[in-house]
Amino acid sequence: MADSGYFETDDVTKEYDSRLVRRILSYLKPYKLFVGLTLAALVFSTLGELCIPVLQQRIIDRDVLARFLAFSSRRFDEERDNIKSETAAAYLELISLPTAVRAGDYIFIPHDHRTALQGSSEGELKARGIMDSEQWYAFPCREEDPAMTVVLAHPDIFLLEEYAAVRNRDLYSLSTTEILAIRGRDISALVRGGVLLLFIFLLVFLFTYFQTWTSNRITQRVMKDIRLALFEKTASQSTAFLSRHPVGRIVTRLTGDVETMDEFFTTVLTAFIKDIFIMAGTLITLFILSPPMALAVIVTLPPVLIVTLASRVKARDAFRKQRTASSKVYSYLAERLAGIQVVQLFRQEKKSSSEFRERNRELLAANLGEMYVFATFRPLVEWFSTLTAAVVIVLGSKMVLSLSISLGVLIAFISLVQMFYSPVTDIAEKYTLLQSAMAGGERVFKLMDTEERIPDTGVHSTGTDAGGLPACGRVEFDNVCFGYKESEDVLKGLSFSIEPGQTAAIVGYTGAGKTTIINVLSRLWDVDSGEIRLNGVPVKNIPLSDLRRCVLPVLQDVFLFSGTVEENISLGLGLSQEEIIEAAKAVHAHDFITGLENGYKTVLSEGAANISSGQRQLISFARVIAHNPMVVILDEATSSIDTETEHLIQLGMEKVLSGRTSFVIAHRLSTIKNADRILVLSAGRIVEEGRHEDLIACNGLYAHLYRLQYSNSL
Repeated sequence: MADSGYFETDDVTKEYDSRLVRRILSYLKPYKLFVGLTLAALVFSTLGELCIPVLQQRIIDRDVLARFLAFSSRRFDEERDNIKSETAAAYLELISLPTAVRAGDYIFIPHDHRTALQGSSEGELKARGIMDSEQWYAFPCREEDPAMTVVLAHPDIFLLEEYAAVRNRDLYSLSTTEILAIRGRDISALVRGGVLLLFIFLLVFLFTYFQTWTSNRITQRVMKDIRLALFEKTASQSTAFLSRHPVGRIVTRLTGDVETMDEFFTTVLTAFIKDIFIMAGTLITLFILSPPMALAVIVTLPPVLIVTLASRVKARDAFRKQRTASSKVYSYLAERLAGIQVVQLFRQEKKSSSEFRERNRELLAANLGEMYVFATFRPLVEWFSTLTAAVVIVLGSKMVLSLSISLGVLIAFISLVQMFYSPVTDIAEKYTLLQSAMAGGERVFKLMDTEERIPDTGVHSTGTDAGGLPACGRVEFDNVCFGYKESEDVLKGLSFSIEPGQTAAIVGYTGAGKTTIINVLSRLWDVDSGEIRLNGVPVKNIPLSDLRRCVLPVLQDVFLFSGTVEENISLGLGLSQEEIIEAAKAVHAHDFITGLENGYKTVLSEGAANISSGQRQLISFARVIAHNPMVVILDEATSSIDTETEHLIQLGMEKVLSGRTSFVIAHRLSTIKNADRILVLSAGRIVEEGRHEDLIACNGLYAHLYRLQYSNSL
């Protein structure tokens, strides 16, 4: 049956959680320098992108159009007493600009966003002849300048003083050669502006590349830290914790949920910061260029905000339905594929296909629903973007014609409006990723905050001799009670002692508590009451690393890791090749290992599926011998081994168990005839104990089990 928690749907629609974000961001502390560099690169790349339309405006206004407003200082002196004070103030403010130049009795001012006249001032100045209704072109002119030849050749259309000036209509009535001579400086400035634009583009590219590289580098390091912390926390948890949490769920936390947090850093966080910078910078730039035009853009924003908020709600609902539907599909697939043989044997293929078809249809509908949200939202935002651009073009064109703004400002506004709306769409579409990242982070930290590890407070050493061999190995159980669930004891007042070097066999019906003795002796579980002692020291007072180095089991279900044979035998001890071979020879595994394709260097596949179960068992025995434990536990160690392999193991066991305390749990009672003591368990209590012959003579539970097994073997 598939675990219902494997594909959880709880918290998948969790929205922004500041507490959770702060905790995620706390993992950035070791990388403060890189974070600072990333933010600096992001700021510079954003500023570069904002500079591009502004620079384009300057190039268009100053170098391409190069239009000047002309004011007659003589007419102003004549009409000064007749014009409004605010008009006079506007005029005096304009001619005091550092860019103002004089030619004849005219003062010329470059026409850009800083020289717009507000209200009725422009009309009054034109009506009184102070401001020329036509636009001019003014430029510095020296004797050695080629433009001077053109000016002297046409004295009727040029004004000449410190600067030369000509009406635009007269300038463009000249020949192409003369126009190029007059506007030579603008052409040079245009080239410099183009080079500067390319340089800014290059800087934006470099800063963006650096920001992307550093942010991804930081993210991968943070994900490494989180995965490592989560793995270490999980690996140190008690068996009770691991038994309640399926492996699939834990793997999902370490992989899928951590990946969603990866998206939070690489896609959501960086994008949000840059989008906010872009939007704020765009609005500021708009107001700098032209406050009236900027206000017109602001007026069009409320509908966009309403659509964005509405789409966020719709996206959240669609996301919830999509995750719920996908969870049903995945869990159904996991269950049916795991039990495919049962499905086939009971002819349930058609029913299963029908049930899956319904779940698949729900997932299709949910995916389409999520698609409809974005298919509606994006065109709406693009429509509003187009509408705002249309407003800017219409209003801006009128202002250009009335000389309130320049053409360069209008073009810059159109670019900035497009730049503003791009983050609006991006932020809305990143909202789903934010939800997923919040949910993944919540689940990761929930697992990380769970504290159910076996307390490791021991300070007493178990003791070894100078040669590293166990110095003792006395095991005592003193009135031990234990249950995996509260009020359901498996071991009930269990008491016995095994002397160093003795072999104790434990037998009994399934569920009697045989394997549980292993679990509590090695402290995979802690007992509820009573005490277990090793060499007279309570196991709770022995450091876990020491205890588990001294007490090693060979479990019923052998587990070998993917890797070479020698790596599985050494398992982190760093043993020499000779020591590994010696351990393999002790259990008669050397011959079959050398017969493999690459001998001890043979790589085992996942689950060691490329060797037999008996060979896996032999390697696990060699691993125990290589680790030289004080106490050896064989849990159903020969239950899955053929007779020939079992014979090989029996030949090696005398050397393996020599000088070590050992526990043997076996269903094959023939393998424990020579045990020093046999403990017979029933319902968590010892009901019989002694040697094989004595227990047979007692004609009790052991004798019954022996006769039952012997008769079955016949």
